[in-house]
Amino acid sequence: MINKKIQKVTDTIIARSEASRKSYLEDVQKNFNGKRHRNKLSCGNLAHGFAGCDAHEKSSIAAGVAPNIGLVTAYNDMLSAHKPYEDYPKELRAYARNMNATLQVAGGVPAMCDGVTQGQPGMDLSLLSRDVIALSTAIALSHDMFDGAAHLGICDKIVPGMLIGSLSFGHLPTIFIPGGPMESGISNEEKARIRQDFAEGKISREELLKGESDSYHSPGTCTFYGTANSNQMLMEIMGLQLPGSSFINPGTPMRAAMNEEAIRILLKNIESRDVTRSIGLQFNEKSIVNGIIGLLATGGSTNHTLHILAMANAAGIKVTWKDFSDLSEVIPSICKVYPNGAADINHFHASGGMAFVTRTLLDHGLLHNDVSTVFGTGMEEYTKEPKLIDGRIEYVNGPRESLNSSIIRSCSEPFNSSGGLKVLSGNLGTAVIKTSAVADEYLVIEEDVIVFDDQEELIKMYKEGGLNRNFIAVIPFQGPKQKGMPELHNLTPTLTVLQKKGYNVALVTDGRMSGASGKVPAAIHLSPEAALGGLIGKLKTGDRVRLDAVAGTLECLTPNVHERAQRTLHYDDSSHGRKLFAKIRNLSTPSDEGAAII
Repeated sequence: MINKKIQKVTDTIIARSEASRKSYLEDVQKNFNGKRHRNKLSCGNLAHGFAGCDAHEKSSIAAGVAPNIGLVTAYNDMLSAHKPYEDYPKELRAYARNMNATLQVAGGVPAMCDGVTQGQPGMDLSLLSRDVIALSTAIALSHDMFDGAAHLGICDKIVPGMLIGSLSFGHLPTIFIPGGPMESGISNEEKARIRQDFAEGKISREELLKGESDSYHSPGTCTFYGTANSNQMLMEIMGLQLPGSSFINPGTPMRAAMNEEAIRILLKNIESRDVTRSIGLQFNEKSIVNGIIGLLATGGSTNHTLHILAMANAAGIKVTWKDFSDLSEVIPSICKVYPNGAADINHFHASGGMAFVTRTLLDHGLLHNDVSTVFGTGMEEYTKEPKLIDGRIEYVNGPRESLNSSIIRSCSEPFNSSGGLKVLSGNLGTAVIKTSAVADEYLVIEEDVIVFDDQEELIKMYKEGGLNRNFIAVIPFQGPKQKGMPELHNLTPTLTVLQKKGYNVALVTDGRMSGASGKVPAAIHLSPEAALGGLIGKLKTGDRVRLDAVAGTLECLTPNVHERAQRTLHYDDSSHGRKLFAKIRNLSTPSDEGAAII
């Protein structure tokens, strides 16, 4: 039986979303008629649609009987996680053909790497790319040539963007196909040590680059538990990709067999002619709650406090940060994966992975089981593990106990009794903090603030020796309307070094941290942002702020700050294409509504 608090949150979301969800489902049903949409296309439309196909494919598509899959790909060579997708179209097309179906690449979407743009001007486009990807996905699927969709995407804004775009074609059966993580390189502890040594000036840039290269060393997803791997967890626990498919390494026989199985399952759902097998119905209030639960239980990326709101809204479902906070009260933290621990995602997978996480959540009444997934009905199927037997995938029961309790634990013996995310509120507004990696002694901090215009200013002051003290760093004017809400990941090594020196330090910002935000308490996504008159834009160096992640509060203790004139900060968007996005930034909703333009 499901936990009463979880049921209450779910019922609240359902009631809050009643009108918008009803309208969305009416559109899905209207577009779903159990027939091939391309039968409505003219001969000219069809001729253009299959002109590049071979004779067999032309014949099949023209006949309008066999299924035709639309593949949306985020492949590029720059993202290590997406490099494995290079040959997927040919491979997946061959699988479809062997199953008496066809597959066409419907379109590609942009896919930027936050690891490349961290601390650079291009990072200002990162969050905005999510909605561009959503629009691109919708364009790719707009030709009415397809009976179902398969998506190739892994990283930070790409999967949420693809899902938002796909939900505008909610009548189509849809599946996400991951590429898997790179094999483990140097340990995450060693990587963190190298970064901190560089921040302290102990090693050269050449030594830093070698360490980074030894960590990010091959095709596949980065192995820490940031946004990319949180995406994979999310798609699996929401039932939108195959059980056990998230963390299988690229280039292995198992990876290829899982890709073939994904096409087989998608075709099965297409051939069912059942609207409940479409993504618009599979992605519902209960599956979204399951996604939030998975995020809290595993200590996933704070970026999903934005993405889940935006994805849910695309399906007519209204989710708030309070839902996260309410669920966090009953969802235990059961995983320790870097930056929340020393293990990487490969160690997590070997220790029981998603099968065990799903099993223990279900066993303790902490996950909705009665949901429709790409695989069938019920999350019970997601407690199983795929095995490659005689060249085919067979599912067997997954572990009922953790294979490494230092990485994954049962809900009865968690690392922490509450989830890894917390919502903070007070006179400064509403913010999010990731607590899963923050030690208990740092969960409450009250100090004078130092206000910086950007992260470079903080790093410069540190290098000049001006930050050897207790303080809370405040960095306003980083929000969605001002700058597009870039990540401030470059602050992590510097603030971590100061914390290790014994100083009480924290961060408050209306921007984002990375999905890998770690041991320093960081109140992020603060809303209202400075550009909208938020109090953070009135703070001055020397003001007193209290960040209390236990009580869930964020307060400026200096009196009469609200009476000050609102400060403004000029944003120079003259480089790296940022001026092109000025109108889009102006359309963005606040961060507690998903920081979305659509």
